[in-house]
Amino acid sequence: METPHLYRLYRQLQDQLSQWVQPKDQRHLQGFAEILGAILQSGEACLGRWIPYLSHRDCGARAHMGRLSYFLHNPQIIAERYCEPMLRHLLSAFAGETILLTLDTSVLWDQFCLIEVCLAWGGRSFTLAQVVLEHGSAMVGFKQYRPVLERAQQVLPPGVQVTLLADRGFEHRGLMRWLNKKQWNWAIRVKSDLLVTATDGCT
Repeated sequence: METPHLYRLYRQLQDQLSQWVQPKDQRHLQGFAEILGAILQSGEACLGRWIPYLSHRDCGARAHMGRLSYFLHNPQIIAERYCEPMLRHLLSAFAGETILLTLDTSVLWDQFCLIEVCLAWGGRSFTLAQVVLEHGSAMVGFKQYRPVLERAQQVLPPGVQVTLLADRGFEHRGLMRWLNKKQWNWAIRVKSDLLVTATDGCT
């Protein structure tokens, strides 16, 4: 049986989340609140570390892992339904303000590439949108990460002035055109020997 402290935490999380999250099934929200509570308690992203903080229901570790796997692979439990409403609520405090976003990639196990757009604030970065591709390099094309930019834009509040920072590897004309069209400021780091041809033909 879970302790009264954990039960109170789950209930508080569920009550708060229900203000913004509209689940297909209320049991999904209960599971989401329980897992979120386990993440907060354990401070870990590893599924096995969450088990001591889950409601036991007379289950063994294998049964818990099965429950977690089912939850994580449930097509009804998606970021658009569970995370984006909370992001919009939190980001509403930045309406009309100037914000700094970062576009970055990370290679995982030389097999997958994580692409994410984050809000840089208070010395930390907060993920607004991300995708993982089966791609063994940090170099990706604009078509591959454009949906991540568009998803991040959808959670931003009205009137916000964006500056996007990107590292080397993102010096794509398609990205620059997209940013200019959205009226976002941007700074992209490039190699010192990069040649840029202006519209008048000068290089």
